[in-house]
Amino acid sequence: MPRINAFLKLGREQNCSDVHFAVGAPPLFRQLGQLEPIKYRDLTEAELQDLLYEIMSPELKENCDKGHDVDFSYDTKDVGRYRVNVFHKVGGLGATFRVISPHIPTLEELKLPQVVENMIQTSNGLILVTGATGMGKSTTLAAMINFLNSNKRLNIITLEDPVEFIYASKMSLVVQREVGRHVDTFANGLRAALREDPDVILVGELRDPETISLAMTAAETGHLVLGTLHTSSAVKSLDRIVDAMPPGQKTQANTFLAQNLRGVISQKLLRTADGRSRKAIVEIMVNIPSISSLILSGKSHQITSVLQTSADKGMQLMDQALMAAVSSKEIDPDEAYIHAEDKKLFQQFVSNPDILPSTHLSIG
Repeated sequence: MPRINAFLKLGREQNCSDVHFAVGAPPLFRQLGQLEPIKYRDLTEAELQDLLYEIMSPELKENCDKGHDVDFSYDTKDVGRYRVNVFHKVGGLGATFRVISPHIPTLEELKLPQVVENMIQTSNGLILVTGATGMGKSTTLAAMINFLNSNKRLNIITLEDPVEFIYASKMSLVVQREVGRHVDTFANGLRAALREDPDVILVGELRDPETISLAMTAAETGHLVLGTLHTSSAVKSLDRIVDAMPPGQKTQANTFLAQNLRGVISQKLLRTADGRSRKAIVEIMVNIPSISSLILSGKSHQITSVLQTSADKGMQLMDQALMAAVSSKEIDPDEAYIHAEDKKLFQQFVSNPDILPSTHLSIG
């Protein structure tokens, strides 16, 4: 058994989300969003390289030796499945192992609003799931694919870097392709997918103008496209799509979003009130006519006020979702304060005064 498995097994048993390795430090576990070192010596470069190279293919090792970052999935019967990134840093190698649950969650288990299920009932268009790294985007997308796989007869093609959750085809046919293994880029994977009779295409990351443009084409031509962005709100997601386009195509991008965007789910993972787990808190935008009109006219900055007043359409701002979760005692109020836009609204709930801004004035 590879020696690194002992650390991975311990991390999974302690319910961590990530296991970190770096030269000059002991292994660290991320638990409920916080990094905690384990009781172990600092890793040397030779020791860490031996641990990592024991589980890497010759091709991955060759790329790593050339100074490249490498992404891959690691799956064993002993310790389960992980998404891995190995990288170079000052002082030597580093690696992050994201723990992948063997259980694909349902929308109900994630306690996502009903509007998310409603959103994916459409047969075409673009749905974005956004948020920072480690905020559960892949898990939310997995629940959406799981719903479609369990309830509809579709051809679902996923493009991932690397493949995380493994789906068994149920009512649908689920074809999973890994960037770097089955296709060389997301863009080329999308081109190929359009020739493979898809109903739904999952794009693991809309990371460049070419991939975004091809995703738009797929959504315009009768396919449902699910994609992710590293943005923190619905409005910022729209701006990111438009900003990624060349100057001559920005108007076209606005027209596409106005006509073909179905919705945006922006999420954060926050510690629950009992401190035992984390919960996804989501901002939701549904592309109703009033929002479509604002997108088309280039007034996306006005969308925030529509989200704030459209609860009857299933929409909510992040601060509204945070306040509802604090009021129902679902999340840690201190975490809510840290992640809120309008922090004044949450000050009354804070239990740790150290995180509040200082009100003392220094007198010179």
